[in-house]
Amino acid sequence: MGDRRTDVMHALTYNKAAPADVLLRLLGQEDEHLRREVARRAVLPQEVIEAVLVHPDRRVRTAFAENADADPEQRARLVDDPSKSVHLMLAVGPMPYRRPVPPLPDWAYERLLDHPEALVRQELFTWAGPPAHVLAGLAGHEDPMFRLAACRGAWHELPGAARDRLLHDDDREVRLAAAEQVCREDGERTAWLIGELADSWRVQRVLETGRLTRDLAERLVAEGEHLPALAGNPSLPPDLVARLAADPDPAVRLVVSARPELSEAERAAVDYTVDAEARLGTLDWVWERREDAEFLRQCARSAHTWLRRSAAVCPGLPADAVELLAADEDFAVRLLLAEFHPEPPPELLLDLYLNGTHRSVAMLVTRPGFPAAGLAARFGDSPDPQRRLLALRDPGLEPELLDRLSRDPATRGSAGRDPRLPLARIRELLADPETAPAAAANPALPPEDMRRLLDRAEVPEIRMNDRTNGC
Repeated sequence: MGDRRTDVMHALTYNKAAPADVLLRLLGQEDEHLRREVARRAVLPQEVIEAVLVHPDRRVRTAFAENADADPEQRARLVDDPSKSVHLMLAVGPMPYRRPVPPLPDWAYERLLDHPEALVRQELFTWAGPPAHVLAGLAGHEDPMFRLAACRGAWHELPGAARDRLLHDDDREVRLAAAEQVCREDGERTAWLIGELADSWRVQRVLETGRLTRDLAERLVAEGEHLPALAGNPSLPPDLVARLAADPDPAVRLVVSARPELSEAERAAVDYTVDAEARLGTLDWVWERREDAEFLRQCARSAHTWLRRSAAVCPGLPADAVELLAADEDFAVRLLLAEFHPEPPPELLLDLYLNGTHRSVAMLVTRPGFPAAGLAARFGDSPDPQRRLLALRDPGLEPELLDRLSRDPATRGSAGRDPRLPLARIRELLADPETAPAAAANPALPPEDMRRLLDRAEVPEIRMNDRTNGC
């Protein structure tokens, strides 16, 4: 059966309708990747979860630890796993693209925080980490790594006395982290941080946001080493802002042009340019007002591209501003709106998908509101196979067109996974080595057909062994 057997088995792991007994048999295969794909499925029957949690291959259990769709309560059961590498992945946690993951239950974080391996504790703090209310309880911990985590992840939940202790902590890194939390309002600590972090990348953020005394601001501007960071600092005196507005470095002038206190006329007076390919982060002062509809309208109407890009990612952007930015001349504005707004315009999503050149446009089909109705009539006969594929998203797709797409070499793979296909056609595709994997992933494939595939491949039922320590 060769490669076809392998491809069909992998396709079954992705079949949303695969029953527990099929998944259990796949879980018992020698193919490591096959077993891990089962553990990473978005939906797993409880009996399969139970088998995953005690699987003798720790890589299977590790795959479940990083499954972003798994119930956190179920993933948390891995704190009792015998393998330290599983604990390590549980501490790191899932990292799906631009999607939050529900936290583990508090008791699981408490167990991981008490883990005997320092690396597990360190990874727990390095990545997503425990929720702020869990970290807040660590502010007085004897281990400075724990106090550091409380500074960085729970400062807003700490009482004044705890904050003061951390600002005067015996450990230098803890003092630095605490000072970074208050430097926006404390010029003395800003000056101290700049001196302490002079050779560290962390100084950049302090220069951007820390309160600057007049003397410190003048010295830093005169030194000229970090002018792009200083140019956006909210506390930079107006005369120094004016000086940097005429700086020979275009990067400095660009940052000055996007300061919050400037009027549209004052922005236009700065000689700046925004390159179409420039990767600009969201402006802090715009994001801080991300739910202020009237303010976001002003940003959306701004002549400054950076303001419009920043407004495009804000969830509070009102409908009229959404409509305005959907027609923006800047591609990045339109793409950011499509990627981040809760309700992006359907035609914008479709236009970017069809005409955009950025690598991320292919993912826009997963965004809420991507159009579906009418796509078959618009693209079913297109000479472009990528456009013909869109017809499969149409809920009104005619059976005749679906059948034709299932025979089209460019679209039959995707069409073969469409549950609207008649069972007879799915079985025809299953008999063809080229299309068998697509048909095996079709949720309309009856479970008995899936079992026959496993029987023909001589896939036995899973026989779990007791797991052993150190596996």
